[in-house]
Amino acid sequence: MTPNPAEAAPGARPRRPRHVLILGGTTEARRLAAEVADAPGLRVTSSLAGRVAEPRLPAGQVRIGGFGGPEGLARWLREQQVDAVIDATHPFAGTISFNAARAAATAHVPLLALRRPGWVPGPGDRWHWAGSLDEAAGLLPALGQRIFLTTGRMGLAAFVHLTEQWFLVRSVDAPEPPAPPHMEVLLDRGPFSVAGEAELLRRHRIDVVVTKDSGAGATAAKLTAAREAGLPVLVVRRPAAPDGVPVVPDPAAALAWLSTTLGWPADLLTARAAGQRSG
Repeated sequence: MTPNPAEAAPGARPRRPRHVLILGGTTEARRLAAEVADAPGLRVTSSLAGRVAEPRLPAGQVRIGGFGGPEGLARWLREQQVDAVIDATHPFAGTISFNAARAAATAHVPLLALRRPGWVPGPGDRWHWAGSLDEAAGLLPALGQRIFLTTGRMGLAAFVHLTEQWFLVRSVDAPEPPAPPHMEVLLDRGPFSVAGEAELLRRHRIDVVVTKDSGAGATAAKLTAAREAGLPVLVVRRPAAPDGVPVVPDPAAALAWLSTTLGWPADLLTARAAGQRSG
């Protein structure tokens, strides 16, 4: 039988649960939390930024809101006796990733970045790349006039000066000003189907799609629909992870890192997941 690291030797002082902080409300963050939330002797806290009005909550303990910068996060890590941090935030949530790197270094807590792989163009794709939203806005006038903008509600200010273009903006929550003057807002949340995306492009007479390289399967249907319609896609490159932070592509690799980092048997960490898969 595999020993339970949460159990102390007979007569010894009981060990405290090892504490893992998962940053982010992504699909990968929720999957990871679901797999470790019930592991014996493990305390899991998921932290959400609070930018979505009705987020999908992960398993385990949840906190919503910021930490007060890297200093506040470092203080929280020490106060809460965090043993490991996994940054599973959105690939474009750059500020929290760099804050986490600084805080983890200050508090001497191991840190891992969980980043889903980016999208890769295939045959028939007409992709154009931009390094930022501002660069994307500068390229748009040469690509089209009716734009399907799927970069989220937080960066619309980059497109305010485009007064000759019309935008269909899709986001989970309603955007706030500043925003492009000619704009229709579509409130929706993935996953989306190729057929549904194709109908959206046709109905709104879209001639260019703008997206971030989020790599999410739930929102990749628009890329297929654009390819089939022969439309150009303007893709904003994702920022790099902070220097010195190891990066893995999926929750399984994050579990392996967590097992090694905590000295925790992998079968204990994945016990709940195995039960779900067999059920």
